[in-house]
Amino acid sequence: MEQRDGMLANAQAILTQVRKAVVGKDRELLWVLAAILAGGHILVEDIPGVGKTTMALAFSKALGLSNNRVQFTPDVLPSDVTGYSVLDQSGNTVYRPGAVLCNLFLADELNRATSRTQSALLEAMEEGQVTVDGVSHRLPQPFVVVATQNPTGAAGTQLLPDSQLDRFMVRLTLGYPEAKDEISMAKDRQGRNPLAEIRGVVTAATLMEMRATVEETYISDELIAYVVDLMNATRQNENLLQGASPRATLAVIAMAKAVARLGGRDYVVPQDIRQVLLPTVSHRLPVTHAARSQNMTADTVLQEILDKVPAPKLR
Repeated sequence: MEQRDGMLANAQAILTQVRKAVVGKDRELLWVLAAILAGGHILVEDIPGVGKTTMALAFSKALGLSNNRVQFTPDVLPSDVTGYSVLDQSGNTVYRPGAVLCNLFLADELNRATSRTQSALLEAMEEGQVTVDGVSHRLPQPFVVVATQNPTGAAGTQLLPDSQLDRFMVRLTLGYPEAKDEISMAKDRQGRNPLAEIRGVVTAATLMEMRATVEETYISDELIAYVVDLMNATRQNENLLQGASPRATLAVIAMAKAVARLGGRDYVVPQDIRQVLLPTVSHRLPVTHAARSQNMTADTVLQEILDKVPAPKLR
């Protein structure tokens, strides 16, 4: 009970700090925190100026994490991300760390980078290390990538490959704020910067303990089978070019555990799975041209699957 109360208190303190800079996006902030606690990476897709970068910086400050930011453009090189080796005066090879050597790496407008530079992040996101000149360098833990991208069709952008999209635990869209929230935001920024007022309420070590608590969350065999049934339904759906990968199955389970903990429970219920399915899976599902011509999206397909696949009843 004490562990659960401590987890909730820390989570609430983190969200309270982040809300100083990001107004009216409580659901999205909850998903971001859940993904961080589940050990995943976050992709935020939206138009410029809606607070994607502000949100990432707010979380890094509230979580007490070191952070680096790269504004991706076509001339950013892989070595800018991973680092490079140089010879010192004695002729020895010395590694110069790249921007990714931090706790929270903000990849701003990732889809403006070349495919070679985008792929430089894959090893870091999957393995927690980078390899330069045949030598592997471990990343500090915890390690989180928060990447932003503008919608496809914006000038100078290109689609992220499926292999990279699949490595993001969730994809979120912030959207425009409500009028009352935009008014509040405008008032808050008169003569001050809310980001400067955010203080760290946990440490990296505390975050690792919170992650361990999330991992210990109980999920029954019936609910694991329910997740697999949902994934299989995507693989058999005629409106999708391909179904969700086994990595998506693990991501849904991890996110459901995190949401359960943030809801004050040490066990997963079907609603946890239903709540996280769309943000966790939709970016992994390419829709057929025929379905797109009928204005269908991955979200609408997933919602239909949720309506059709029965959830187990808790005993």
